[in-house]
Amino acid sequence: MHTTIHAAVAAACFALAAAACATPAGRTYFEQNCASCHTADPGMGARAGPGLFNVIGRKAAAVPGFNYTDALAKAGAAGKTWTKEELDVFLRDPNKDVPGTAMPIGVADAKARAAVIDYLATQSGKATSAATPGAKGAASDGAAWTLDKPGDMHHIKATDLVAPFASDSAGNGPKLAARPDGAMPAVPKGFKVGIYAENVGKSRLPLRAPNGDIFLSEAAKGQITVLRSRGGEKADTVSVFANGLSRPYGMALWPAGPNPQYLYVANVNSVVRFPYRVGELKAKGEPEVVIEKISDTSGGHVTRTIAFSKDGKTMLLSVGSATNIAAGIGATPPLPLPEWEARYGVGAAWGEERERAAVLAFDVDGRNRRPFANGLRNCVGMLVHPATGDLFCSVNERDELGDDLPPDYVTRVRKGGFYGWPWYYIGANEEPRLKGIRPDLGTKVIVPDTLIQPHSAPLGMVVYQAPKGATFAFPAAYEGDIFVALHGSWNRGKRTGYKVVRVLMKNGVPTGQYQDFMTGMVLGDRDVWGRPAAVEVAADGALLVVDDGGGVVWRIAPQK
Repeated sequence: MHTTIHAAVAAACFALAAAACATPAGRTYFEQNCASCHTADPGMGARAGPGLFNVIGRKAAAVPGFNYTDALAKAGAAGKTWTKEELDVFLRDPNKDVPGTAMPIGVADAKARAAVIDYLATQSGKATSAATPGAKGAASDGAAWTLDKPGDMHHIKATDLVAPFASDSAGNGPKLAARPDGAMPAVPKGFKVGIYAENVGKSRLPLRAPNGDIFLSEAAKGQITVLRSRGGEKADTVSVFANGLSRPYGMALWPAGPNPQYLYVANVNSVVRFPYRVGELKAKGEPEVVIEKISDTSGGHVTRTIAFSKDGKTMLLSVGSATNIAAGIGATPPLPLPEWEARYGVGAAWGEERERAAVLAFDVDGRNRRPFANGLRNCVGMLVHPATGDLFCSVNERDELGDDLPPDYVTRVRKGGFYGWPWYYIGANEEPRLKGIRPDLGTKVIVPDTLIQPHSAPLGMVVYQAPKGATFAFPAAYEGDIFVALHGSWNRGKRTGYKVVRVLMKNGVPTGQYQDFMTGMVLGDRDVWGRPAAVEVAADGALLVVDDGGGVVWRIAPQK
């Protein structure tokens, strides 16, 4: 009997080993492209998306406690089950297979799709329990969405941070609900909010052309669209400017001024540019490749943002990290440390994180590649201040240290600066999971300017400057302040974000304070009906807010 048991165990171990050897490509793809939202390891706890261990043979929308979309829950209730064949169809084009799913982007390449499905088929086990809202150490009511309202002021200080793991790491992704009848975002007294455009899908970044046209990047569709308004308060037409792109996000017109020559677009792993003349609604011809390859890895954080220096001579490109805290890169770079940092900058990571969690600099033609700053885990919003020329980033900090750590932030970014990731956060606070690896960096970490409630997920931002002759210019007190879209938390027991905030400035320098400006999109501890993703100032002075949850562009303007 014992011999039989040992033989069975040996056979099972051999089968597991063989499966692991058969799926290295799938594991690599998963870790580089999926692991920022999903785990395939039952011991890792919850993330923004449901765990994918035990997925083969599981009914759709069947992970207990996860806030699935109504679309996927309905598919599960109708009997949809994740066989290899069903996963292949879903991952090829999630929104085609299940219209309304929150899964933003599929796996177009058939070999990569097959490899990752084979890898998932080997992943099984019993899940650890996820933290729930209200777990030990969860934020007080004063830090919860329930008290959000336009005008509320916040000032988080680096000296007031809680200890790591003061609360459990929560897996509390939102369930996207339909906007209730008549519901509108809340804005400050003296302002009105309306709908500028509807049915714009999961658009993210807006960019205003000199004639008032609004470009929108749509990563999931691989396209750039243009909104045009004849009357100002609503978009009258929506045109596809270009398609066939690879997860486009950042855009910039060059040179600045009334007559740009090019529209630059940052794909997930390249930068291209289209010849552009003001008023054109469709690209003429194929794009020119400016940067053929951004980094060796393209998974993890996939948004790339472009900005040009004030003098127009330098192109700046933000590249988010591949992982949460670079736990797998080891303790030393492949070159002696001084040589490594001479090449890639102070605090530059290595391995799969080489030239990631960073801002890179190039000449406008993509040549003369060089480091600009490091340690910025995911600089999603990036801009050059039009008055001072300073570079600013809005940064999504790391996960799984607890509800209230570490703060996200908006900050000026110094050339040659180091902002902590992965070994430190918010100054010389050492990452406990990487303790002792880089003691030399503790005194070199720059403390960010404006700290934002942890896990708020700041994305797109804009400096408010009323265009010349604007008929809906904001009051003078807003001039020069920065508006930031907070996309909303998942790694927090008490939901936060899902709003637009105003970062207060004085002479082009952040004061450290920020103020709630647009709120009201959270329905409860589970449901939200909107997710602000980015902001732009319209030609008439109104503030446009791209809501990729509701597929709406909101327009906020002073009441007349």
